[in-house]
Amino acid sequence: MDKAIAPSRWYRLIPFVFVTYSMAYLDRANFGFAAAGKMAEDLHITAAMSSLLASLFFLGYFIFQIPGAHYAARKSAKKLIFWSLILWGICAAATGMISNITVLMAIRFILGIVESAVFPAMLILLSRWFTKSERSRANTFLILGNPATILWMSILSGYLIDALGWRWMFILEGLPAVIWAFFWWRLVDDRPNDAKWLTQNEKQELETQLLNEQQGIKPVKNYVVAFKSRTVILLCLQYALWSIGVYGFVMWLPSIIKAAPDMNIVRTGWLASIPYIFAILGMLCTSYLSDKSLKRKSFVWPLLLIAGLAFYGSYLVGTTNFWLSFILLVIAGTAMYAPYGPFFAIIPEILPANVVGGAMAIINSFGALGSFAGSYFVGYLNGTTGGFGASYIFMAGSVLLSAMFTIFAVNEKNARKQKLTQKSSTILPFER
Repeated sequence: MDKAIAPSRWYRLIPFVFVTYSMAYLDRANFGFAAAGKMAEDLHITAAMSSLLASLFFLGYFIFQIPGAHYAARKSAKKLIFWSLILWGICAAATGMISNITVLMAIRFILGIVESAVFPAMLILLSRWFTKSERSRANTFLILGNPATILWMSILSGYLIDALGWRWMFILEGLPAVIWAFFWWRLVDDRPNDAKWLTQNEKQELETQLLNEQQGIKPVKNYVVAFKSRTVILLCLQYALWSIGVYGFVMWLPSIIKAAPDMNIVRTGWLASIPYIFAILGMLCTSYLSDKSLKRKSFVWPLLLIAGLAFYGSYLVGTTNFWLSFILLVIAGTAMYAPYGPFFAIIPEILPANVVGGAMAIINSFGALGSFAGSYFVGYLNGTTGGFGASYIFMAGSVLLSAMFTIFAVNEKNARKQKLTQKSSTILPFER
């Protein structure tokens, strides 16, 4: 099956998926701009406390991944995301109304819990609507909400902080999620069979194709069997290390740029948006090529290797040449974002449908732990060393190890021979 069957799926679903995840990302990433603004000064937040506040989101994010994904898989991804939109919009706006650090810590943690199930729920939703030859592109349009949001958020947040202050930035960027929840509820369906805008023939063809893709992948007894597999374990480690680099970059890039000579918050916003322009282009190209070739792994580890080397190159340049160091950071950011579509297309291709939601959740949970480490330790290293060199080394090493784990997770020689059974905990390697 290809886009010729039920092409309306692309314009009836993808825009809503994109906007929804964009709002989720807006409400977690704008903290980096508040930290680069006057938030720390107004609330008397130390460098170490700022790192903890930035990273607390990801501890909350870790907690609800698996139960949230289980609910989305067994019940309704649509309903879960609806309530998440309302709750995270309220939490995000509340961030601009507090003056107590303890309350701020609680809000950041709760915001992570509320958003934790959204990403795996979205992946489950897309796996019900798009086939193997489309999935990398569908996932990419979802994850494009990440760099696209940071692109415009970087510019908008800079102006909002400059004109209205960090408090109004949080309020004005948080409340739209509450309004959007009702558009989501009205216009998105959980499954093709629920969609009144598809013909009966389109529904049948789509369901048949999705069922055919699961042929030869036998169901396993439960999540525990899937979680014990070598491939899932390696992918968890790979994604955790990858996320260290991504979220260290996302949360602290504004502070890194603002530390340059003659840099204000508005100029910081414009410069911080540049890596995400290239990230969007890289993600679109990579997902297209991945779907055409179905060689997922080849579009993941080489780009992560480039990202790690670019971080290290930026460390070597240091403060001697800001613009060269910045260009290398742009390369690192682009190369870290580009493989997301192919990476998340892998999981439903190698796992049986009865555990794919849980597997996505456990892998994303380890990503949350890596995000916590990236947010906290990058900020901590910047604060304790008084520079950015140590954090560059930390991010470079993490992303390089992630590239290596991608290779280890794949056993090409046996890719078409291994199968899941009810008593086996071995998962098919990446399909080539």
